[in-house]
Amino acid sequence: MAQSLELLLIQFLMPDNDARRQAEDQIKRLAKDPQVVPALVQHLRTAKTPNVRQLAAVLLRKRITGHWAKLSPQMKQEVKQSLIESITLENSPPVRRASANVVSVVAKYAVPAGEWPDLLSFLFQCSQSDQEDHREVALILFSSLTETIGNTFRPYFADLQALLLKCMQDENSSRVRVAALKAVGSFLEFTSDGDDVVKFRDFIPSILNVSRKCIASGEEDVAILAFEIFDELIESPAPLLGDSVKSIVQFSLEVSCNQTLEISTRHQAIQIVSWLAKYKYNSLKKYKLVVPILQVICPLLAESSDQEDDDDDLATDRAAAEVIDTLAMNLPKHVFPTVFEFSSMYSQSTDLKFREASVTALGVISEGCFDLMKERLEPILNIVLVALRDPEKMVRGASSFALGQFAEHLQPEILSHYQSFLPCVLNAIEDSSVEVKEKSYYALAAFCENMGEEIVAYLDPLMGKLMAALENSPRNLQETCMSAIGSVAAAAEQAFNPYAGRVLEAMKFFMVLTEDEDLRARARSTELVGIVAMSVGKQGMEAVLPPFIDAAIAGYGLEFSELREYTHGFFSNVSEILDDTFAQYLPRVMPLVLASCNLDDGSAVNIDESDEDVNDFGGVSSDDEAHDEPRIRNISVRTGVLDEKAAATQALGLFALHTKASFAPYLEESLKIMDKHSGYFHEDVRLQAITGLKHILAAAHAIFQTHNDGTGKANEILDTVMNIYIKTMADDDDKEVVAQACLSIADIMKDYGYVAIQNYLSPLLDATLLLLTEKAACQQVEDESDDDDDVGHDEVLMDAVSDLLPAFAKCMGSHFEPVFAKLFEPLMKFAKASRPPQDRTMVVASLAEVAQDMGAPISAYIDRIMPLVLKELGSPHSTNKRNAAFCVGELCKNGGETALKYYGDALRGLNPLFGESETDLAVRDNAAGATARMILVHPELVPLNQVLPVLLRGLPLKEDQEESMAVYSCIYSLVLASNPQIIPHVPDLVKIFGQVVESPVEKGEVKAIVGRTFSHLMSVYGDQLHPFISVLPPSQANALAAFASTSC
Repeated sequence: MAQSLELLLIQFLMPDNDARRQAEDQIKRLAKDPQVVPALVQHLRTAKTPNVRQLAAVLLRKRITGHWAKLSPQMKQEVKQSLIESITLENSPPVRRASANVVSVVAKYAVPAGEWPDLLSFLFQCSQSDQEDHREVALILFSSLTETIGNTFRPYFADLQALLLKCMQDENSSRVRVAALKAVGSFLEFTSDGDDVVKFRDFIPSILNVSRKCIASGEEDVAILAFEIFDELIESPAPLLGDSVKSIVQFSLEVSCNQTLEISTRHQAIQIVSWLAKYKYNSLKKYKLVVPILQVICPLLAESSDQEDDDDDLATDRAAAEVIDTLAMNLPKHVFPTVFEFSSMYSQSTDLKFREASVTALGVISEGCFDLMKERLEPILNIVLVALRDPEKMVRGASSFALGQFAEHLQPEILSHYQSFLPCVLNAIEDSSVEVKEKSYYALAAFCENMGEEIVAYLDPLMGKLMAALENSPRNLQETCMSAIGSVAAAAEQAFNPYAGRVLEAMKFFMVLTEDEDLRARARSTELVGIVAMSVGKQGMEAVLPPFIDAAIAGYGLEFSELREYTHGFFSNVSEILDDTFAQYLPRVMPLVLASCNLDDGSAVNIDESDEDVNDFGGVSSDDEAHDEPRIRNISVRTGVLDEKAAATQALGLFALHTKASFAPYLEESLKIMDKHSGYFHEDVRLQAITGLKHILAAAHAIFQTHNDGTGKANEILDTVMNIYIKTMADDDDKEVVAQACLSIADIMKDYGYVAIQNYLSPLLDATLLLLTEKAACQQVEDESDDDDDVGHDEVLMDAVSDLLPAFAKCMGSHFEPVFAKLFEPLMKFAKASRPPQDRTMVVASLAEVAQDMGAPISAYIDRIMPLVLKELGSPHSTNKRNAAFCVGELCKNGGETALKYYGDALRGLNPLFGESETDLAVRDNAAGATARMILVHPELVPLNQVLPVLLRGLPLKEDQEESMAVYSCIYSLVLASNPQIIPHVPDLVKIFGQVVESPVEKGEVKAIVGRTFSHLMSVYGDQLHPFISVLPPSQANALAAFASTSC
C-alpha cells in the first residue's frame, strides 16, 4: 500500500483537476484499511517534499481515530515515535504543526489508557529546549491537548503556569510568545475551577507587555490574541480582573485610537471596552474609568467613512457607538455629563465629521440616559435642531437619527417641544438627501405616534407633504412615508377622517403589488390600512373593508414573512373595530393565523468541521467515519419568522376576545397553540401567548355559559391558563413576559372575582412573594452585583407585581388581610428612603388601593404606612404627591381610630397641594379627594371653616374625575346635614354644580349626586337661589334644573 499511496498523494497535489479527483477517490478507498496508518506514518517521515509530508499528516489525523484501536501495540509505539521525531526533527513548520495535531488526536485515546506515559515529560522538556522550533511546537501541543486530555494537566497546573509565563517573556522568539499566548487562551477556556481561573489574573501584565511589543513591531495578530484572552476573562463570572482592568482599558484605548493599525485590530480593542461596559461596568465605575473611556471613544464617532458601507461591521464609528450605548444603558449618571460636554464642544466644529459625531452621540445615549436628558432637553434639542440645518448632509443625517431616538426614548417630555420639533422635521422630509429624508420620516413617525390633540393643528401641512412624498418618492422612501402617515393617523384618531379616503385610495395600489422588490411596500400599506381603520372606526370603515380584506388574504400567499406579519396586524386591528361582526371573516383568516403559528422557526446550527487546508485538501480531509467532535460555530434563527409568529399569536388572542362565542370552532386548537407558545424560546412570542391566554379564557366563558356542562369545561381552561401564568411568574427569564402574566392575573381577578383564583391562592401567593423578594428567574442578574445606583430592578415588572395586591383586595375584600400580612414587609422594602422615587410611589399607590378595597383591616398597618405617605406628600415629583394624597384619604377613611392621630399632619401635608405653586392639576384633584374622605368619616376633626374655602377653590375637578364621587358625596353630606360651615358657600356650590352637570367627562352617577344636592338646596332655600342660577350660562342652568328634577 505504501508505494501506491505515495503516488496517489503526489497525484493529489497536481494542478490537473481530473487527476486530483481520481487520486481523491482512490485515497478514500485505501483509507478504510487500518494499514493506511503505517503507510501514512512512513510518508510523514520519508517523503521528499514538505507538501506530501503535510498531506500525510492531515490524512493521518482524520483516519487514525477510527483505526487506533485496531493497531497492534508495536504499531502504536511506532506511530508515537514517528510523531515525536517529526515534531523534533522536521524542518518544515507546517509539517511540524500538522504532526502536532495528530499527536493531539492520538493522545485523546492513548493517554487515558496509559499508553503514552512519557508524553507530558517530553512536552515539558521540549518547551525548554534551546531550539525555537521545539519550544513553539510544545506550546502548540499544550494548546491542542487541553481540548482532548485537559484533565491530565490539572496536577501540573502550577508548573504550567510558570512555564507559560516564562514563554510569554521569551525575548528571542515572537513565535514562542504567540504560541504561549494561544496556550494561555486554551487553558483559560478549559479551566472551570474558580481558584484555578483566578490564577490567570497573574498573566495579565505579561500579556499586555508582550502585546505592546508586538504592536510596536507590527505583529498585530498577537494583540488580537491578547484581546481574545481578555474577552474570556471579562465574560467569566469569576473576579479575574481586579485592578488589572485599568491596564486592560488603557491598552485597549491606546490600540483603539491608533489609526496606523489595521481596522480589525482596532475593532477588537474597542470590542473589549464594549464587553467591559456590558459585563464589568461596576469595575469601570469603581476605578473611575468611564470618563477616560468616553474621552477616547467619543472622538472615534468622527471616523465615519465618506463611502458608507452597510456591510462594514468593523467600522470604527459603529463600534464606538456600541460602547457609548452600552455604557449609557448601565451607567447613565456617569456617561451623560461627558457626552453632553463633548456634543456641546463639537457641535460648532469646523470639521463636519465632529459636528456629525456631536449629534450622533446624543442620539446614541438617549435610551440609557433618558431621565438625565429629559432634565436638559432644551439645550440638547437646540444642538440637534441646529444640526438639522447644517450644510453637510452627513450632519443632517445624524441629526435626523438623533431626533428619531429622542422621539422614541424621551417620551413624554419631548412632546412638549412639538412647536420647534415638527416644523424642523417637516422641512427635513424634503431634504435633498435620501438618507436624511428616510431618517426624518422615522423621527416623524416616532414623534407623532405619541402626540395627542396637539397634532390636529399640524394635520394639513403634515398630510400635504406626506401624501406628496408618497406619490413622488422611490419605494424605500414610500415605505417610511407610510409609517409616518400611520403614526399621524394613530395620534389624530377621529380628526384623521378627512384624510382617510385619500390614504385608503392610495393604498389600493400598494396592496396589490406582487414583484419581490415591492413586497415590503405592500406590507407597509397593509399595516397602514389597519391603522387608519382604527382611527376612522367601524362606522367609517365597515363598508369599504372588503377589497382590502381580499388583498390582505391574497398577499398572505406571496411567501414574504414581513407581509404575513403585517397582514396579521391588519386583521388584529380590523377585529378590534368590528368586534363580534368580525366573526364573518374567521373562516377565511383563521387558516392563515394557524399556519403562521405552526411555522417552523427555521433555527439552524452550523457545524464547523474545518481542518488544515493543504492546497484545498477539503474533499480528502472530510471523513465520514471519523469520530472527531465538530464545533458548534453559531446558532441562527430566521427572525422574520419569529416576528410573523408573534403577530399571528397576537391576532389569535384578539380574534378570540372580539368574536367570543363565534370563536368556538377554533378554541381547542388555539388554546394548544397558546400553551405551546407560552414556553417558546423567544420572548416576543411568549409575550403574545401570555397576553392571548386571557383572551382565550374570555372566549371560553362566552362559549360555555349556555352549555349544560359549560362550567366544567370553562374551569378546565381556567386551570390551564392559571397554571401557565403562575409558572411564568416564577420561571420565565424575561421581565416583560412576567409583568404581562401578573397583569393578566390581575385582570382575571377583576373580571371573574375570587372564584377564579380560589384554587390557586397558595401557589399564586408563593409566586408573588418570589417576585417581591426579587428571587424569581427573571430577576437573577448575571453580571457582577453591586449596590449600583444606576441599575435597579425593572420598573415595569414591579409595577405589574404591585398591581396584584389591589386585585387581590378587590376580589377578597377584608378576607385579603391574612394574605396581605405575608406580602406587606417584602412590599415595604421598596419604600425605603434609599429607593428611587418611582419605587416609593409604586408602594404608596398599591397600598392606597389595598386600603380602599380591604377596608377596616388596614388599620393594623396605619402606623407603618402613614409616616411614609405623609413624607411623600412633600415629594418634588407630581406622581408621588398624587398617589400620596389618594393614599392619605383612603387610610383616613378606612383606618379607624388608629388613623385619627394623623389628621392634623395629613391636613398640613395636603394644604400646599392646593396652592398656586402646584402646577399638576391631578395632584390638586387628589388632594381634594383626600380632604373630602377625611370630612366624610370625621367632619368634627377637620377645621371646616379653614378647609372648605380651600377645597371649593379647587372645584370642579380638572383632570382626575375618579375623585369626583368622594368630593361631591362629601358636599352632599354637609348640605344634607345643614352644616353651618357649608352654608356661606352655597353661591359657589351653584356655580360649581353648573359646570359639573354640563361636563362631558363626569360620570352620570356624579351628576346624579350633584343633582340631589342641588335639589335639596332648592327645597331649603327656594327662590333665594335664583340670583345665583340666573348668572349661570343658560346651558348649565338648564342642565342643573333637569338633574334636579330627576333627583326629586
